[in-house]
Amino acid sequence: MRDLKNKLTSSKNTKNIQTRKAKSFGYQVLGFGAGGGVAAPYNINTLVVAGGGGCHGGYDGGGAGAGGYRTATFELVPGEAYTSTVGGGGAGEIVNGNNGINSSFAGTDITTLTSSGGGWGISGGNGPSPTTGGSGGGGGGQPGGNGAPGNRPSTSPAQGFAGGNATTAPGQPGAGGGGASAVGANTSGNTAGTGGAGVSNSITGSAVTYAGGGGGGGNSSGSAGPGGAGGGGAGAIRTGPDPQGKGTDGTANLGGGAGGSPDYSGIASVQASGGSGVVILSIPTASYSGTSSGSPTVSTSGANTILKFTGTGTYTA
Repeated sequence: MRDLKNKLTSSKNTKNIQTRKAKSFGYQVLGFGAGGGVAAPYNINTLVVAGGGGCHGGYDGGGAGAGGYRTATFELVPGEAYTSTVGGGGAGEIVNGNNGINSSFAGTDITTLTSSGGGWGISGGNGPSPTTGGSGGGGGGQPGGNGAPGNRPSTSPAQGFAGGNATTAPGQPGAGGGGASAVGANTSGNTAGTGGAGVSNSITGSAVTYAGGGGGGGNSSGSAGPGGAGGGGAGAIRTGPDPQGKGTDGTANLGGGAGGSPDYSGIASVQASGGSGVVILSIPTASYSGTSSGSPTVSTSGANTILKFTGTGTYTA
């Protein structure tokens, strides 16, 4: 029995080498005699992005954090089935937002690669919420002061960055949610924080940016925060009596965080939600089995076949 390794990486290009043992009986028998033999294992590249966080509907709320972003190279065994699970975005709520849902790539003979859902955007006065978010939600301002600091993600290895901090002065806007490559911006005067930027990845053959943080909600005297590159939703600005506007939802299948709402409205439907995640596999076409479930989008890029899962499904090597 031999040791095989799969390499896990984060958005910060850190490396975590973990060892697994392939099953000695896991190879697919192709035949006996001349031309027969056993199909060899082969490597694939994988991108796993979790769902972005949703926002709290209150007091110049901070933008939500992006879904966790991770990549890895795996050695697959022919005949084995591997499961891609795609997490949804966190829903916006009146009282508290919701973290995004985890995404993962798993099999019986590999170490599961899990990306954690983004942290929810915080309202002024609430302070950080406990979160295992891939990126942290931004802090919110409050008309009476007591602005909240942003969440710090607690995953290891890191999958994203913290949300920004709101000032404690009365009536200040919300901070930006963290993204996969940058922290969310703090508030500055009457200017809400911009969401942290995501990470560009060309696994599909074209450069796409994933996992941007949501922008902070603005007050009536300033501006709302733009969403971070990679699907982060923009914050909304306060314009009048309740409901005073809705931040933009994070972009689906990019794992973007939701944009912050400008003030408490008491209406759940005007609170922005995070964008769903995605799992993408890049498989050498010469080794591609053509067997999958869950209706992934299938395309080609050079010598590789690309499977893009936007919901749960499997690939049989």
